Amino acid sequence: MVDQHCVYIDKTRFVTLLAESGSYYFLSRPRRFGKSLFVDTLNQAFDGQRELFTGLYLEKHWDWSVRHPVIRFGFSASSAHNSKKALLEIISQKIRHCMSLYDVQVNLDQEPGSVLTDLVIALYDKYQVGVVVLVDEYDKPILDVLQDKPLATANREILKGLYSGLKELDSYLKLVFLTGVSKFSKVNLFSGLNNLYDLSLDARYADLCGYTQAELEHSFHDRLEGVDKKQLKAWYNGYNFAGADKQKVYNPFDILLFFQNNKRYKNYWFETATPSFLIHLLQKHRYYLPSLEKVIVPENDLATFDIDEIPFVTLAFQTGYLTIKRVFEDLAGETFELTYPNKEVKTSFNSHIAAIGSSNEVRNDNIRSMYAAIEAQNIQALKAIIHAFFASIPNDWYRKNHINEYEGFYCSIVYSYFCAAGYQVIGEDITNKGKIDLTIKAPNCILIFEFKLANTAETAQDALMQIKTKSYAEKYKADNKPIYMIGMAFEPEQRNLLGFEWACYSGDGHEI
Repeated sequence: MVDQHCVYIDKTRFVTLLAESGSYYFLSRPRRFGKSLFVDTLNQAFDGQRELFTGLYLEKHWDWSVRHPVIRFGFSASSAHNSKKALLEIISQKIRHCMSLYDVQVNLDQEPGSVLTDLVIALYDKYQVGVVVLVDEYDKPILDVLQDKPLATANREILKGLYSGLKELDSYLKLVFLTGVSKFSKVNLFSGLNNLYDLSLDARYADLCGYTQAELEHSFHDRLEGVDKKQLKAWYNGYNFAGADKQKVYNPFDILLFFQNNKRYKNYWFETATPSFLIHLLQKHRYYLPSLEKVIVPENDLATFDIDEIPFVTLAFQTGYLTIKRVFEDLAGETFELTYPNKEVKTSFNSHIAAIGSSNEVRNDNIRSMYAAIEAQNIQALKAIIHAFFASIPNDWYRKNHINEYEGFYCSIVYSYFCAAGYQVIGEDITNKGKIDLTIKAPNCILIFEFKLANTAETAQDALMQIKTKSYAEKYKADNKPIYMIGMAFEPEQRNLLGFEWACYSGDGHEI
């Protein structure tokens, strides 16, 4: 980056803070957030590469007279998770490279933890300074094979054995720093490193990865000319790892590709990996999608999971599909409210869900039809379009489950389509008379939906009457737009729309 005169957001103050505050650290952040770059920054600082830090905070806040040997593992290579043998070979390659770099020898015919222990001691004996151990994307060999439980368990045990070798080496170590997307249970993976301090939700390190608004405007000021900052913020900002608004950050990957692609708004981060395992969990647990707008969880639920128990919300948060909206205290202690971080994630995630079981082409055709109907305020046409949503879901999607018997399933599918279309969608929309199942705020009108199951003897007319009786439209009369109240009834046996009734308030608040 220095040689090629690239922009570098100066995060080096965190290097000093880490070195002065402790020795064993863990940091969880979503993929493509700059974790690997920060690991490299640590590597170069402890290796004494002062020339790389000219003009940065660390240049004048570091003891450059001491160089520490660095052992560095990275598991981003796809071959690292194909089998136990492949993972062991990756570990062996990293150790052999370190042996060659520092000209030391250890016996490789041992378990990984024993080899690492011998290597740390050999480096300390030769250089007489604390050794630094850096592990980047420690969890990738597990996460990539989560659906293959035996292999995921085997890979976990290999990594557990590797890290356990560090437990008794405190006097030989200067710093241990691990990064990953997720945090597995200490009992099942980090039992050998139970002194790791987790930085992930520490407010002091909230912007260690990602760009703050101030950093963005300072370092990219020339490239921001002509950019609507409010729109840019809505698309790519919003990641929050501490709960304070001032500490929200942008995804670096999105920002860099936004500039590279002539300032076009696209789903850059989301397109790099499909959240297939999250989708599998959604189907398995029949998760009610509109509730993702506001998820309340205690801190412990965000901290860890393991192969045998993977809560959807925990994985969604750790992988970046949900983020912290606010932190508050209740009887259970510190509690977090989660939501989507930004427009990119909300739109893309639901677009992927909307295409499940059919195809992107079918989904896109349905969305185009929906656009046209709403633009023309042809509400009756929505009946056929919503019918098409469910008609496109193949029979296999309903095998070995009863999701068609849950009202929330139908609401979730409609919700995902409107989110995928980019509309402002509010699930479980609170009013002073109750909760609206779904509210859609379009540029030219507002849609209020209430869902019922036909086998409960509640019809579409009953759903519409509920909207009227509870005066749900009152909340949006000040918007001065037509408000369409839509009651829908679904028939579980047919797995589709049975009844569709609607009424409208005009912009002046009178029912048409």
